[in-house]
Amino acid sequence: MDDIRNPNDATTIPATAGESVQRTRTIDRVVRGIATSDGAGVKLTRVLTQNLQRRLDPFLMLDAFGTDRADDYIGGFPAHPHRGFETITYMLAGRMRHRDSAGNEGLLENGGAQWMVAGAGVVHSEMPEQQDGRMEGFQLWLNLPASDKMTAPWYRDLPAAAIPTVALPVGAVVRVLAGASHGVQGAMTRPVTEPLYLDVALPAGQSFAQALPAGHNAFVYVYRGEVSIGEGDALAALDAQRMGVLANEADADGVIVKATQDARFLLIAGKPLGEPIVQYGPFVMNSEAQIHQALSDFRDGRFEGKVQSAG
Repeated sequence: MDDIRNPNDATTIPATAGESVQRTRTIDRVVRGIATSDGAGVKLTRVLTQNLQRRLDPFLMLDAFGTDRADDYIGGFPAHPHRGFETITYMLAGRMRHRDSAGNEGLLENGGAQWMVAGAGVVHSEMPEQQDGRMEGFQLWLNLPASDKMTAPWYRDLPAAAIPTVALPVGAVVRVLAGASHGVQGAMTRPVTEPLYLDVALPAGQSFAQALPAGHNAFVYVYRGEVSIGEGDALAALDAQRMGVLANEADADGVIVKATQDARFLLIAGKPLGEPIVQYGPFVMNSEAQIHQALSDFRDGRFEGKVQSAG
């Protein structure tokens, strides 16, 4: 099993509490990502696509990228706009430079993340700062409630050392990007949508439990090895490069994931907004009129306001 521990040698925290799960959620459906490209030809797998936005509200998109071929990533993501949601970029390997329309910069490196609230509008770029080697990671889009769509944009760099890494007695290691797990608060807490974002390394034959609020939508994306979720006739396997959308059973209080091989996976959950979702490319609003306004504002250079640094 590859080492999930902090690349910057930060201390791994022992779990301070257990997660009590009496009945696990099951897998509602298994999703295989779609191979595509974005930016200036960066090859990636789109795991959470537009047709799942309502089912996995408040999450809008999940892209996974991972390659040793520089030609697959070297073009990067030149300057482009966003409005109406949050982006969370999490790097497992590689170096990516962020620049935005306010002149802010940040460097994403091994094990680090960047949390950006596009809000009313920002133009940014994400460009590789390497000519060879492996680049691997994820970008997740998290919707903003209607009341916050036009909030002032901000971002926060999360170097690897800023992301709590939790060691469990069974040998599992959990990086807590957002929310809380086993008594450890994650690097980020967000209101309204209350996201949980975990990266879990789990040895073969061991189980990982995580409590989840009944009303939250949730999914597991396996990117190494194989796991199983569920019990009895509802037991289902989930192998690498597959996403399992977790069912919303009223009597389930969390999820139990068992590794049938050494595995690494993302567990992501959040409180649905239940609001209209209207997307046009990099703009996600609540109505077509708001999309037209976003296009007009971008054309007229109104995305140039200052981006605030959080934390």
